[in-house]
Order: sequence, then C-alpha cells, then structure tokens
Amino acid sequence: MKKQVFNHYVDVISKEFGVSKKLIFTKTKRRDVVDARYMLYYICKEQDFEISYIVSYMVQGGYDITHSTIIHGIGIMSDKIYSNEQVKKLAESICIQ
Repeated sequence: MKKQVFNHYVDVISKEFGVSKKLIFTKTKRRDVVDARYMLYYICKEQDFEISYIVSYMVQGGYDITHSTIIHGIGIMSDKIYSNEQVKKLAESICIQ
C-alpha cells in the first residue's frame, strides 16, 4: 500500500516540478531535480513514512541513497517551506492530492 502512495507522490511531484520520473531516480545534482527529490522525501515523511521505507523505494527505483541523506533533504525542504510561501502552498497541494 505504501509503495502505491509513494509512486503517486512521484507522479505528482514529477508533474509539478516539470522533471521526468526517471530523472528523480538519477544521481544528477541539477537544482530542479534535487528540489523535486527533496520535496518527495518531505511529503513522504509528512505522510508518516518511515525513513527506511523511503530508502527502500528510492533504491527500488534505481537511486541508492542513505538514511542520513534523506534526513538532510527533509531538513532543507523544511527550511524552504518555512521561508517561502509558494513552496509551502505547493507542499500543501501535493499532500492533498
């Protein structure tokens, strides 16, 4: 069940950020892709996903990542949401979908 929800968020975030789903699972450091990835981590955590589930789903998608990197991304996105009203509204709209 969580995997389906995770995939739904990947779809929504991919559309909202204008990046392909495939790009989200690559090692690129392009800012738009990194922001999309961080938003994915943040939304999943807000929806009570365990970090280990997020790691597992990212690895299944082809993106090898550590627990601490996901926590870092969540922290970065939390700061952006706190300081930027547009990012906050985007996060809220994704959570509703």
